[in-house]
Amino acid sequence: MEKKFKVENLKVAVFDGPDRMGQAAADFVANKLNRAIHQKGYANLILATGASQFTFLEALQKKEIDWQKITVFHLDEYKGISEDHPASFRKYLKERILDAVAPKKMYFLNGDANDIGREIRRYQDELKKHPIDVACIGIGENGHLAFNDPPVADFQDPKWVKVVALDEACRNQQLGEGWFPTFEDVPTHALTLTIPAILSSQSISCVVPDARKAEAVQNSLYGPISTVCPGSILRTHQDTALFLDTGSASGIKEIK
Repeated sequence: MEKKFKVENLKVAVFDGPDRMGQAAADFVANKLNRAIHQKGYANLILATGASQFTFLEALQKKEIDWQKITVFHLDEYKGISEDHPASFRKYLKERILDAVAPKKMYFLNGDANDIGREIRRYQDELKKHPIDVACIGIGENGHLAFNDPPVADFQDPKWVKVVALDEACRNQQLGEGWFPTFEDVPTHALTLTIPAILSSQSISCVVPDARKAEAVQNSLYGPISTVCPGSILRTHQDTALFLDTGSASGIKEIK
């Protein structure tokens, strides 16, 4: 099964399983990157992490893309976690794609920087120097985008990078996905790109598998456009594609 439809501006595609979903998202992202490279000679990319991105990243690294013309950023990182921590998003991206494809340049958020304020300014400055062609993101179980959980999400945030407190639902998701041994081990704070930073991207690929995300998907598509479910803001973006599997799409009325 593959079903496609739109909700306001948001293009939605539903696939039988996470593998086909990941392949479709990789096709979308590769096409956008290759078009940018053809038009201007380079491309700027944001990558996400987490269990939701496994099949997508595996498929993306097999695409015909000139990675030597691509600069890569990422969405977020835990505050106080070193790059060699098992849950580090820097470690995740290097191991799952970046070491294999060797991009032209990689900018990482250093969650364990000695001066977090300076680190945030550095990263925000680099983002603004490199207008993003494609942002690859997901939606959390609580509807978050990156680490913009409902209590801290701001659709008009003047900042592009900030430190945020992680809510209990977000921390439980990190525990449930197996990144930490106990809830107490899950960090309470993280560095994250804000929602305006994400929405500044020319195109957005949003990959959301698994039935545990079904409520967040339903709220993102049909709830109010509100920080109660930050994913709902994607309906306002000019070029976002939402890739789902049957589990994450199980609450959508169009496919009943």
